[in-house]
Amino acid sequence: MASAAKPQTVPDALGHFGPYGGRYVPEILVAPLDQLDATYNEAAGDPEFQAELDELFRQFAGRPTPLYHARRLSRHLGGAEIYLKREDLLHTGAHKINNCLGQVLLSRRMGKKRIIAETGAGQHGVASATVCALFGFNCRVYMGEEDMRRQSLNVFRMRLLGAEVVGVDAGSRTLKDAISEAMRDWVTNFETTHYLLGSALGPHPYPRMVRDFQSVIGREARRQFMAMLGGSLPDLLLACVGGGSNSIGLFHAFLGDERVRMVGVEAGGRGPKLGDHAARFSGGGPGVLHGTYSYVLQDDDGQIALTHSVSAGLDYASIGPEHAWLHDEGRVEYLSSSDEEAIEAVKLLSRMEGIIPALESAHAVAEAVKRAPQAKGQTFLINLSGRGDKDIGIFRENMPDLG
Repeated sequence: MASAAKPQTVPDALGHFGPYGGRYVPEILVAPLDQLDATYNEAAGDPEFQAELDELFRQFAGRPTPLYHARRLSRHLGGAEIYLKREDLLHTGAHKINNCLGQVLLSRRMGKKRIIAETGAGQHGVASATVCALFGFNCRVYMGEEDMRRQSLNVFRMRLLGAEVVGVDAGSRTLKDAISEAMRDWVTNFETTHYLLGSALGPHPYPRMVRDFQSVIGREARRQFMAMLGGSLPDLLLACVGGGSNSIGLFHAFLGDERVRMVGVEAGGRGPKLGDHAARFSGGGPGVLHGTYSYVLQDDDGQIALTHSVSAGLDYASIGPEHAWLHDEGRVEYLSSSDEEAIEAVKLLSRMEGIIPALESAHAVAEAVKRAPQAKGQTFLINLSGRGDKDIGIFRENMPDLG
C-alpha cells in the first residue's frame, strides 16, 4: 500500500517558492492583488464556497474525469502500462474550466462582474467565456492575432458565448502579448474588473491560487489509480508545461510521494535555436515577466525572446514559479518534445485508442512514447489536459497525406 502524501508546497507570505514568484507589478495593482489574496484566503476556509465549487465541478464541468488504461497503446509500445487522466472530457474540452469556475466565484465574492482574460490555444478563453455566460458577467478575452488564426474555431466559440475577443497585433502576436494587453486593461479598470489569469504564473497570489483550483486533477487521479491498482501509485507522471497549470494540478497531490517520478514536457518547437522553441529550461534563465520571477527565455541583452511551438498553448517565454523551484530542487524533471514528435503522437494515440488529443497534451504523450519501451513493468500516468478538436486546422496543415 502507498503511504499518504506529505504536506504539499505552499509559497511564503509574499508568494515565493524558494527564490521564485513574488509580485513585480505597478503600484496601482498592489491593492487589487491584496484584495484578491484576502478574498481567496477567506474563501479557501469557507465550507460553503468549497461546496458550491464542488457542485459546479460535478454538475456543470463533469467531474470526476475518468482514469483510462490505454491498453492498445501500451501493447503497441511493448513496455510500460499507460494510463490517461481524461481532462479532455471536461465541459469546454480542457482542464481550464477548473480554474475558471473557482475564479468566477471569487469575482462574484468581490462584487466584480466584468472579467478579462488572456488565451493562447483558446481553451482558457472559451472556459472564461463559458463561466461568464453562466453567471451573467461581461467578458473580454485578449488573444494574439497569430493564435486567432491558428485557433479560429475557439474564437468563434468565445463569441458565440457572448465574449468580446480582442486581437493583439504586438510582438509575436501570441500568448505573451495577450497577457500584456490584459494586464494593461486591468491597470485601467481594476475597481470593476477581475483578471481571470489562466495559468499558474503571474504575480502572487495567482500561482498558488490557480494551482489549488487545478489540484483537483491530482487528487482525483491519486484516488482513482490506487483504487484501480490495489493501492499502488504510478511510477511516472507526465504532463505538458506551458505556464504550467495542468502539470502542477497533476503533480501537486504526489509531491510527497518520493518514489513517484514526475516529468514536465515543454515545447521543443523546430529546434534548439533561440526563437525556435519554448523550452524555458533549455536556454532560459531567471528573470521577471508578467509580474513574477521565474525562468524566462531572453536574449543576450535581457530582452524577452520570441518563441515558437506548433501548439499555441505552450508558446510562452516563461513558466510558473513553482515549476522553476521544483526544477531547481530536482523534484521534477523537465525536458521537451518537438513539433514533429507531438504531431506523430497525435496520430498514434488517435489510431491506437480512438482519442484525438490537443497538441499541448500530445507533447506529454510523445515523451511517454519514447520512454515506455524501456520501462517494462512500470506504470505511466499522463495528464491528457485537452482534446484535439480545436487543432484540426493545424493537423490538416501538418498531415497532408490525410487530405
